[in-house]
Amino acid sequence: MKVTVFGSGYVGLVTGACLAEVGNDVVCMDVDERKIAMLKQGEIPIYEPGLEAMVERNAKAGRLHFTTDAAEAVAHGLFQFIAVGTPPDEDGSADLQYVLAVAASIAEHMDDYRIIVDKSTVPVGTADKVRERVNEALRAQGKQVEFDVVSNPEFLKEGAALDDFMKPDRIIIGTDNPRTTEPLRALYTPFNRNHDRLIAMDIRSAELTKYAANAILATKISFMNELSNLAERLGADIEQVRHGIGADSRIGYHFIYPGCGYGGSCFPKDVNALERTAREVDYDAQLLTAVEAVNYRQKRVLFDKISRHYSGELKGKTFALWGLSFKPNTDDMREASSRVLIEALWDAGAKVQTFDPEAMEECRRIYGEREDLVYCSDQESTLRGADALIVVTEWQVFRSPDFEQIKLALSEPVIFDGRNIYDPKRLKEAGFSYYAIGRGD
Repeated sequence: MKVTVFGSGYVGLVTGACLAEVGNDVVCMDVDERKIAMLKQGEIPIYEPGLEAMVERNAKAGRLHFTTDAAEAVAHGLFQFIAVGTPPDEDGSADLQYVLAVAASIAEHMDDYRIIVDKSTVPVGTADKVRERVNEALRAQGKQVEFDVVSNPEFLKEGAALDDFMKPDRIIIGTDNPRTTEPLRALYTPFNRNHDRLIAMDIRSAELTKYAANAILATKISFMNELSNLAERLGADIEQVRHGIGADSRIGYHFIYPGCGYGGSCFPKDVNALERTAREVDYDAQLLTAVEAVNYRQKRVLFDKISRHYSGELKGKTFALWGLSFKPNTDDMREASSRVLIEALWDAGAKVQTFDPEAMEECRRIYGEREDLVYCSDQESTLRGADALIVVTEWQVFRSPDFEQIKLALSEPVIFDGRNIYDPKRLKEAGFSYYAIGRGD
């Protein structure tokens, strides 16, 4: 099948590559000339395990193409996927300007039936706005062309996006016209062979499903973080509590890991956008408000522990910081807990020496070169001359370090563990002052 994907960012590039991987003829269109030039040269602008090889493989096979020409893109595919960004507006709502600009561009160039697929995470009612924008543009040109708009939200986890697309838990299709269901079912057949994962529903329900899924997962994280703060005050160990409640099949172990807050491009933005949507229909979504408020507070927990340990005297201190990305297996630092911590340490007069397996360039892009931030080539280098170690991201490479080496390198044997990846008993026996999340510091 011929497929066009507007947007070559995280969602668009993964969508295009995976659809090409199973034999489709895919064109990825983006207005960013630099990004398209990079992709044509085989350079990937984001880090996602396996994506670079998949893009290279399908580009060489002639199944994956990149262009800045909207007319070429619209002429190519029956399916016109919209996978552009929906950044938060000043009031927390999703900014739809890029989605609607693509809708107008499709209308400007199409001269035959097209299925317009909203792949971006968008508020309930966006498909109606896309349809209106396409109709407006068609009327302005005096054209009459048939089209349909469907919702097909993405459910991709950064760091595992290829597996999520190739082996999905579910494929949601929101449509108000039965004629679109079968073509989309055919498009997704290669990903739907073991059992039927495709769920068809009305468009508004599909749009809400995406927000609801992320909001529920964010709620689980904030709830566990709330419990972790309570556990500290009660002298309980939240990790033992986690095992106890996770054994209940109704709860499970997914997304109940306490830590120093969630980040990324999805959870913070989507919880805020859903809360804003609720306000627009005069509903006070108190739980959504609380989820974000707890997460905001949780991102300062590590700094508060550090400040207490040093009695508020942080000026002139140097901290080794392991992990910058908001989660492992990505270079994404959007809304990352590391940023809140680093900036709080700077405000207190401290210096940071940091390492991340993938996010060093992203950190340099955000903060540039400054005297109170040292970019290190490996995790061991961060320890030299540091007063304490802080772990913010639970990369595998950080899970089993040489603690004797750490102890010798630090001016004082202190570890602040924002992801509970170490054993408190072992570290205390080794002579460390060890601070974790919800483990009775």
